[in-house]
Amino acid sequence: MAERKTIVLRLSPQMWEDVTKWAEDEFRSVNGQIEFILNEALKKHCRLKQDMKDSDTGQE
Repeated sequence: MAERKTIVLRLSPQMWEDVTKWAEDEFRSVNGQIEFILNEALKKHCRLKQDMKDSDTGQE
């Protein structure tokens, strides 16, 4: 697996609260939930590279 990148993400307090609740509802960490949301958006818009589709992210 390729090395993972670290980024700084700024969210409003309300968005943080909403994502945290969503993550808890799906038994994920907030980081895992954000990765899941991004992955789904990339798939929806046909922007996900093939190697990402085949990797074991634990999200599918």
